[in-house]
Amino acid sequence: MNRRILLIVSCALVLSVCASYLVYRAVGAKVSAAKPAPTAQIAVAARDLAVGTLIHEGDVKMAAWLGPVPVGAILTRDGYPNRGVISSIYAGEPVTDNRLAPKGSGGGLAATIPPGMRACAVKVNEVVGDAGFVVPGMRVDVLISGVPPGGNSIEGPKERTLLQNIQVLSAGTNFQQDQEGKPEQAQVVNLLVTPAQAELLSLASNETHIQLVLRNPMDNQISGLPGTILSDLYDGAHAPAPVRSDHPAGTGPKSPPPAIHPAPPVVVEPAAPLMYTVDVLNGSVRSQAKFSRPVGKQ
Repeated sequence: MNRRILLIVSCALVLSVCASYLVYRAVGAKVSAAKPAPTAQIAVAARDLAVGTLIHEGDVKMAAWLGPVPVGAILTRDGYPNRGVISSIYAGEPVTDNRLAPKGSGGGLAATIPPGMRACAVKVNEVVGDAGFVVPGMRVDVLISGVPPGGNSIEGPKERTLLQNIQVLSAGTNFQQDQEGKPEQAQVVNLLVTPAQAELLSLASNETHIQLVLRNPMDNQISGLPGTILSDLYDGAHAPAPVRSDHPAGTGPKSPPPAIHPAPPVVVEPAAPLMYTVDVLNGSVRSQAKFSRPVGKQ
Protein backbone atom coordinates (compact mmCIF):
# COMPACT_ATOMS: atom_id res chain seq x y z
CA MET A 1 0.00 0.00 0.00
CA ASN A 2 1.19 3.48 -0.71
CA ARG A 3 2.85 5.02 2.33
CA ARG A 4 1.12 8.33 1.81
CA ILE A 5 -2.36 6.76 1.76
CA LEU A 6 -1.60 4.83 4.95
CA LEU A 7 -0.58 8.03 6.70
CA ILE A 8 -3.79 9.79 5.67
CA VAL A 9 -5.97 6.90 6.91
CA SER A 10 -4.12 6.78 10.25
CA CYS A 11 -4.57 10.53 10.81
CA ALA A 12 -8.29 10.29 10.01
CA LEU A 13 -8.71 7.43 12.46
CA VAL A 14 -6.99 9.36 15.23
CA LEU A 15 -9.08 12.45 14.56
CA SER A 16 -12.34 10.44 14.64
CA VAL A 17 -11.41 8.85 17.98
CA CYS A 18 -10.63 12.28 19.46
CA ALA A 19 -13.91 13.73 18.16
CA SER A 20 -15.92 10.82 19.60
CA TYR A 21 -14.28 11.29 22.97
CA LEU A 22 -15.05 15.02 23.00
CA VAL A 23 -18.70 14.38 22.07
CA TYR A 24 -18.97 11.76 24.82
CA ARG A 25 -17.59 14.17 27.40
CA ALA A 26 -19.95 16.94 26.30
CA VAL A 27 -23.07 14.73 26.43
CA GLY A 28 -22.06 13.28 29.81
CA ALA A 29 -21.62 16.76 31.25
CA LYS A 30 -25.11 17.77 30.14
CA VAL A 31 -26.70 14.63 31.63
CA SER A 32 -24.93 15.21 34.92
CA ALA A 33 -26.09 18.81 34.97
CA ALA A 34 -29.71 17.81 34.28
CA LYS A 35 -29.79 15.19 37.08
CA PRO A 36 -30.84 16.87 40.37
CA ALA A 37 -28.51 16.39 43.26
CA PRO A 38 -29.78 15.44 46.73
CA THR A 39 -30.69 18.59 48.59
CA ALA A 40 -31.31 17.32 52.12
CA GLN A 41 -31.79 14.35 54.41
CA ILE A 42 -35.41 14.07 55.55
CA ALA A 43 -37.46 11.55 57.51
CA VAL A 44 -39.54 9.13 55.39
CA ALA A 45 -41.83 6.31 56.46
CA ALA A 46 -40.19 2.88 56.53
CA ARG A 47 -43.63 1.20 56.39
CA ASP A 48 -47.30 2.12 56.11
CA LEU A 49 -48.36 4.12 59.17
CA ALA A 50 -52.09 4.10 59.95
CA VAL A 51 -53.96 6.81 61.81
CA GLY A 52 -53.37 6.59 65.56
CA THR A 53 -49.99 4.81 65.28
CA LEU A 54 -47.38 5.88 67.82
CA ILE A 55 -44.10 6.30 65.90
CA HIS A 56 -40.99 4.43 67.07
CA GLU A 57 -37.42 4.35 65.76
CA GLY A 58 -38.04 1.51 63.29
CA ASP A 59 -41.07 3.17 61.71
CA VAL A 60 -39.16 6.09 60.15
CA LYS A 61 -35.79 6.35 58.43
CA MET A 62 -33.65 9.21 57.14
CA ALA A 63 -33.24 9.34 53.35
CA ALA A 64 -31.84 11.69 50.72
CA TRP A 65 -34.52 13.87 49.13
CA LEU A 66 -34.17 15.10 45.56
CA GLY A 67 -35.67 18.45 44.69
CA PRO A 68 -37.41 21.00 46.90
CA VAL A 69 -37.89 19.95 50.50
CA PRO A 70 -41.62 19.47 51.39
CA VAL A 71 -43.15 22.03 53.71
CA GLY A 72 -42.94 20.86 57.31
CA ALA A 73 -40.56 17.97 56.57
CA ILE A 74 -38.72 16.59 59.59
CA LEU A 75 -34.96 16.93 59.10
CA THR A 76 -33.66 15.41 62.34
CA ARG A 77 -34.14 12.10 64.13
CA ASP A 78 -35.48 13.70 67.28
CA GLY A 79 -38.46 15.26 65.53
CA TYR A 80 -40.72 12.19 65.21
CA PRO A 81 -40.28 9.59 68.04
CA ASN A 82 -43.31 9.01 70.30
CA ARG A 83 -45.65 11.14 68.20
CA GLY A 84 -49.03 9.92 66.97
CA VAL A 85 -50.05 9.76 63.30
CA ILE A 86 -53.16 11.81 62.53
CA SER A 87 -53.12 11.23 58.74
CA SER A 88 -52.15 8.00 56.99
CA ILE A 89 -48.54 7.90 55.77
CA TYR A 90 -47.43 5.30 53.23
CA ALA A 91 -44.00 3.72 52.89
CA GLY A 92 -41.49 6.06 51.26
CA GLU A 93 -43.56 9.20 51.84
CA PRO A 94 -41.99 12.12 53.75
CA VAL A 95 -43.05 12.48 57.37
CA THR A 96 -44.23 16.06 57.80
CA ASP A 97 -45.09 17.90 60.98
CA ASN A 98 -48.72 18.50 60.02
CA ARG A 99 -49.35 14.74 59.72
CA LEU A 100 -48.22 14.06 63.27
CA ALA A 101 -49.83 14.88 66.59
CA PRO A 102 -48.12 17.45 68.84
CA LYS A 103 -45.31 16.20 71.04
CA GLY A 104 -46.52 14.64 74.26
CA SER A 105 -50.08 13.99 73.04
CA GLY A 106 -49.38 10.32 72.35
CA GLY A 107 -51.12 8.17 69.79
CA GLY A 108 -54.49 6.55 69.40
CA LEU A 109 -57.83 8.17 68.68
CA ALA A 110 -57.28 11.19 70.94
CA ALA A 111 -54.44 12.42 68.73
CA THR A 112 -56.75 12.69 65.71
CA ILE A 113 -59.29 15.01 67.37
CA PRO A 114 -58.87 18.64 66.21
CA PRO A 115 -58.87 21.39 68.85
CA GLY A 116 -62.39 22.41 69.87
CA MET A 117 -63.97 19.14 68.71
CA ARG A 118 -65.00 15.99 70.55
CA ALA A 119 -65.18 12.27 69.76
CA CYS A 120 -68.55 10.89 70.85
CA ALA A 121 -69.14 7.12 70.91
CA VAL A 122 -72.47 5.87 69.56
CA LYS A 123 -73.61 2.25 69.88
CA VAL A 124 -75.02 0.82 66.66
CA ASN A 125 -76.49 -2.52 65.65
CA GLU A 126 -74.52 -5.46 64.25
CA VAL A 127 -75.59 -4.79 60.67
CA VAL A 128 -73.98 -1.36 60.75
CA GLY A 129 -70.82 -2.57 62.49
CA ASP A 130 -70.08 -6.00 61.06
CA ALA A 131 -71.05 -5.25 57.47
CA GLY A 132 -68.59 -2.34 57.24
CA PHE A 133 -71.41 0.14 56.82
CA VAL A 134 -69.32 2.93 58.35
CA VAL A 135 -65.53 3.25 58.24
CA PRO A 136 -63.24 6.11 59.34
CA GLY A 137 -63.54 9.17 57.11
CA MET A 138 -67.13 8.59 55.98
CA ARG A 139 -69.93 11.09 56.51
CA VAL A 140 -73.23 10.11 58.10
CA ASP A 141 -76.54 11.56 59.31
CA VAL A 142 -77.83 10.66 62.77
CA LEU A 143 -81.53 9.71 63.01
CA ILE A 144 -83.39 9.18 66.28
CA SER A 145 -86.75 7.53 66.92
CA GLY A 146 -88.95 7.47 70.00
CA VAL A 147 -92.04 8.90 71.62
CA PRO A 148 -91.61 12.65 72.29
CA PRO A 149 -92.37 13.88 75.82
CA GLY A 150 -96.06 14.76 76.03
CA GLY A 151 -96.66 13.27 72.62
CA ASN A 152 -99.95 11.86 71.48
CA SER A 153 -100.03 8.10 71.93
CA ILE A 154 -102.38 7.81 68.97
CA GLU A 155 -99.77 9.24 66.58
CA GLY A 156 -97.12 6.78 67.79
CA PRO A 157 -93.31 7.25 67.81
CA LYS A 158 -91.57 9.93 65.79
CA GLU A 159 -88.49 9.70 63.56
CA ARG A 160 -86.29 12.80 63.30
CA THR A 161 -82.92 13.74 61.79
CA LEU A 162 -80.84 14.94 64.75
CA LEU A 163 -77.43 15.68 63.13
CA GLN A 164 -76.26 15.88 59.52
CA ASN A 165 -72.91 15.55 57.72
CA ILE A 166 -70.98 14.13 60.69
CA GLN A 167 -67.50 12.62 60.18
CA VAL A 168 -66.74 9.10 61.41
CA LEU A 169 -63.47 8.85 63.37
CA SER A 170 -63.44 5.12 64.06
CA ALA A 171 -65.64 2.04 64.12
CA GLY A 172 -65.02 -1.07 66.17
CA THR A 173 -66.14 -3.43 68.91
CA ASN A 174 -66.42 -2.60 72.58
CA PHE A 175 -67.14 -4.87 75.54
CA GLN A 176 -69.85 -4.05 78.05
CA GLN A 177 -72.00 -5.93 80.56
CA ASP A 178 -75.56 -7.01 79.87
CA GLN A 179 -78.44 -7.00 82.36
CA GLU A 180 -77.12 -10.19 83.96
CA GLY A 181 -73.62 -8.79 84.35
CA LYS A 182 -72.11 -10.93 81.58
CA PRO A 183 -69.70 -9.34 79.09
CA GLU A 184 -71.04 -8.88 75.58
CA GLN A 185 -69.77 -7.26 72.42
CA ALA A 186 -71.21 -3.93 71.30
CA GLN A 187 -70.60 -2.21 67.98
CA VAL A 188 -69.41 1.35 68.63
CA VAL A 189 -68.84 4.21 66.19
CA ASN A 190 -66.95 7.36 67.23
CA LEU A 191 -68.24 10.54 65.61
CA LEU A 192 -66.41 13.88 65.39
CA VAL A 193 -68.78 16.50 66.82
CA THR A 194 -68.79 19.83 68.61
CA PRO A 195 -69.37 19.98 72.40
CA ALA A 196 -73.02 20.98 71.86
CA GLN A 197 -73.56 18.11 69.44
CA ALA A 198 -71.91 15.74 71.92
CA GLU A 199 -74.55 16.67 74.52
CA LEU A 200 -77.34 15.92 72.04
CA LEU A 201 -75.83 12.57 71.10
CA SER A 202 -75.30 11.56 74.73
CA LEU A 203 -78.92 12.32 75.62
CA ALA A 204 -80.23 10.63 72.48
CA SER A 205 -78.18 7.47 73.21
CA ASN A 206 -79.86 7.09 76.59
CA GLU A 207 -83.44 8.04 75.69
CA THR A 208 -83.99 7.11 72.02
CA HIS A 209 -82.98 4.64 69.35
CA ILE A 210 -80.17 5.89 67.06
CA GLN A 211 -79.75 5.00 63.40
CA LEU A 212 -76.88 6.11 61.14
CA VAL A 213 -77.46 6.72 57.43
CA LEU A 214 -74.59 7.04 54.98
CA ARG A 215 -74.26 10.12 52.77
CA ASN A 216 -72.03 11.25 49.91
CA PRO A 217 -68.94 12.98 51.35
CA MET A 218 -69.21 15.62 48.60
CA ASP A 219 -72.80 16.46 49.60
CA ASN A 220 -72.65 19.27 52.17
CA GLN A 221 -76.27 20.35 51.90
CA ILE A 222 -78.18 20.50 55.18
CA SER A 223 -81.86 19.60 54.78
CA GLY A 224 -84.58 20.99 57.01
CA LEU A 225 -86.81 18.00 57.75
CA PRO A 226 -89.79 18.24 60.15
CA GLY A 227 -89.70 14.55 61.08
CA THR A 228 -92.16 11.72 60.50
CA ILE A 229 -94.68 10.20 62.90
CA LEU A 230 -96.11 6.70 62.75
CA SER A 231 -99.60 7.88 61.86
CA ASP A 232 -98.20 9.50 58.69
CA LEU A 233 -97.41 6.03 57.34
CA TYR A 234 -101.06 4.98 57.51
CA ASP A 235 -102.74 8.31 56.89
CA GLY A 236 -104.70 8.26 53.65
CA ALA A 237 -104.10 11.96 53.15
CA HIS A 238 -100.41 11.23 52.58
CA ALA A 239 -101.04 8.32 50.21
CA PRO A 240 -100.46 8.99 46.49
CA ALA A 241 -103.50 9.37 44.30
CA PRO A 242 -104.46 6.19 42.41
CA VAL A 243 -103.27 6.01 38.83
CA ARG A 244 -106.03 5.49 36.25
CA SER A 245 -105.41 2.92 33.56
CA ASP A 246 -107.37 1.72 30.55
CA HIS A 247 -108.56 -1.88 30.85
CA PRO A 248 -110.07 -4.06 28.10
CA ALA A 249 -113.77 -4.52 28.22
CA GLY A 250 -114.78 -6.97 30.90
CA THR A 251 -111.35 -7.02 32.64
CA GLY A 252 -111.27 -3.70 34.44
CA PRO A 253 -113.04 -2.84 37.66
CA LYS A 254 -116.80 -2.52 37.24
CA SER A 255 -118.40 0.82 37.93
CA PRO A 256 -121.04 0.83 40.66
CA PRO A 257 -124.66 0.58 39.45
CA PRO A 258 -126.59 3.84 39.28
CA ALA A 259 -128.62 4.69 42.33
CA ILE A 260 -132.35 3.88 42.04
CA HIS A 261 -134.57 6.57 43.48
CA PRO A 262 -138.17 5.54 44.48
CA ALA A 263 -140.98 6.97 42.40
CA PRO A 264 -143.14 9.57 44.08
CA PRO A 265 -146.42 8.19 45.47
CA VAL A 266 -149.49 8.46 43.18
CA VAL A 267 -152.49 10.13 44.78
CA VAL A 268 -155.72 8.38 43.74
CA GLU A 269 -158.74 10.66 43.88
CA PRO A 270 -162.04 8.99 44.93
CA ALA A 271 -164.51 8.39 42.08
CA ALA A 272 -167.64 10.52 41.91
CA PRO A 273 -170.71 8.67 43.34
CA LEU A 274 -173.21 7.27 40.81
CA MET A 275 -176.67 8.92 40.81
CA TYR A 276 -180.05 7.35 39.84
CA THR A 277 -183.54 8.92 39.54
CA VAL A 278 -186.85 7.45 40.83
CA ASP A 279 -190.26 8.71 39.58
CA VAL A 280 -192.78 9.10 42.41
CA LEU A 281 -196.59 9.15 41.60
CA ASN A 282 -198.79 10.56 44.32
CA GLY A 283 -202.29 10.64 42.80
CA SER A 284 -202.24 13.09 40.00
CA VAL A 285 -198.99 14.57 41.24
CA ARG A 286 -195.81 13.27 39.74
CA SER A 287 -192.32 13.99 41.14
CA GLN A 288 -188.78 12.69 40.87
CA ALA A 289 -186.36 11.76 43.63
CA LYS A 290 -182.57 11.35 43.11
CA PHE A 291 -180.45 8.90 45.13
CA SER A 292 -176.68 8.19 45.11
CA ARG A 293 -175.56 4.62 44.46
CA PRO A 294 -173.07 3.32 47.09
CA VAL A 295 -169.50 2.69 45.77
CA GLY A 296 -168.81 -0.91 44.98
CA LYS A 297 -172.44 -1.90 44.46
CA GLN A 298 -174.12 -2.33 41.15
